[in-house]
Amino acid sequence: MKIEVKNLSKSFKGIDILKNITITFNSGKIYGLIGPNGSGKSVLLKIICGFYFPSEGSVLFDGVNYNNKNNFSPNTRALIESPDFIPELTGFENLKLLASIQNKISDDDIIDAMKIVNIDAEKDKKYGKYSLGMKQKLGLAQVIMENPSVLIFDEPLNGIEDETAKKFRDYLREEKKKGKTIIIASHIKEDIEYLCDEVYKFKDGKLEKYNDKKTER
Repeated sequence: MKIEVKNLSKSFKGIDILKNITITFNSGKIYGLIGPNGSGKSVLLKIICGFYFPSEGSVLFDGVNYNNKNNFSPNTRALIESPDFIPELTGFENLKLLASIQNKISDDDIIDAMKIVNIDAEKDKKYGKYSLGMKQKLGLAQVIMENPSVLIFDEPLNGIEDETAKKFRDYLREEKKKGKTIIIASHIKEDIEYLCDEVYKFKDGKLEKYNDKKTER
C-alpha cells in the first residue's frame, strides 16, 4: 500500500497547523514522525485516516482519494491519542464488538492479538477496571487484530512496560517484512531508533527529513 500526501495544508480558526506537506509512505517500511507537542503530528495522522479533511491538498491510498469519497481506507487501522472503549464490557467483548463490523476474523484471531501485547490474561476483566497501561494495550490489539495493510500509531507505547514494548517493537519489524506500511509518531527514542527506516521532523508546520539516526537497518 502506497500513501501519497500531496501539497497538504490544514488550518484551524485561521491558524496554520500544516503547511504544504508532501510525503510518500511506501509498503515494507516503518516511518517515524517526531516533533514537540502541538507541532502537527496527530493532525497529519488524523487526516491520513480520514478523521479530518485537509484545508488544501490530498491523501491518496494506491491512487484513491478516500477523503473525496467521505470514507476511510478499508485496510488501515490506527491508534491516535488515548484509546477508549465501553467500560461495562470486558476487553475481549470490546474487541469482538469492533470485529463484528467487518466480521472477517475469528475469536482466536482476537485472542492472538491480545497475546501479542500481553493483555490476554485480562481478557475477561471489564474495561472500566483496566489500568492506563492495560487500556493502551487493548488499543494496540484493536489496531493489529484484523491484519491491516496500514498501521498508524500516535505514541503507541506510552505507559507500556519494557517487556511488552520490546515484544511489540519486534512484532512491528516482522510486519514490515510482510510488506505493511507503518507510521509511528513518538517521543520515545527506542521507537524511533530501533524501528524506523525513515524519520521526519515537524518544524513550523512543515515536514523535513531527519538525518540524525545512528541505528543501522
